[in-house]
Amino acid sequence: MGDSPPDTGSKAGRNLPAAVASGVVLGIVVIVSLVTLPWLFVVVVIATMLVAVREVVAAFAGIGVRVARTPAYAATLIVPAVAYVWGPVALLAATGIAILGALIWRLRRGYEGYVRDVTASVFTIAYLPFTAGFLSLTLAADNGTVRVVAFILLTISNDIGGYVAGVLFGRHPIAPEISPKKSWEGFAGSVILQGIVGALCFVFLFDAPWWQGVIAGLVMTVTATAGDFAESAIKRDLGVKDMGSFLPGHGGMMDRFDSLIPNAFTSWALFTLFLGSGTAF
Repeated sequence: MGDSPPDTGSKAGRNLPAAVASGVVLGIVVIVSLVTLPWLFVVVVIATMLVAVREVVAAFAGIGVRVARTPAYAATLIVPAVAYVWGPVALLAATGIAILGALIWRLRRGYEGYVRDVTASVFTIAYLPFTAGFLSLTLAADNGTVRVVAFILLTISNDIGGYVAGVLFGRHPIAPEISPKKSWEGFAGSVILQGIVGALCFVFLFDAPWWQGVIAGLVMTVTATAGDFAESAIKRDLGVKDMGSFLPGHGGMMDRFDSLIPNAFTSWALFTLFLGSGTAF
């Protein structure tokens, strides 16, 4: 998880009841979308990313950086959808068009600050809709719903393992200047729990070797933790504590999905490596 919302007295620095409640609501929305019509999950992803893009645009605006909003929002609407329907080539093509669109769109404001604004625009498009597109690719597999469930279980286990171990045993911060509440003990808890959950997912959901699940769990722990730190570094650089206030107990949408964003790509890559693409793309 990213840097926590205002301290409520817990060692983890978050409003735990509010965080749990908002997490449960999000979980229900995801489950309902997955068990009804899978493409509804893509709609949920797009809606989530629209909120996240809005938070990033506002955070950049706070330091005078103007993201090309129209191309960024258009990419968020289109990129995950075309990835689900037409696959990886469409994902890359739509992202490339969005980036080109941002370069052209920003020209309307002249040359002053052009590089700064375009860099932020490309970052926003690549970090959010492009990465979310890999979750659409995961869902598009023949057993895509099961793969998404495994992705969610693995990422949640990373958060739970890190949170519990950090609260109970956390003594040695990994990078105190970036995120003082993240400890090596919490990281170890994430590694252990996510390795176990990964093994169980691969054995019982995919009928695949347990060791592949352990590897997936270990790799996703590293990328999820990297996502946590990247989000913390972004917020510190932009001078904000939270990216928003959309989710009680968590802050903004970006504060909740900091570990899910990099794992969307990582899980797709690992599932494809171990299980095959599972699609006709």
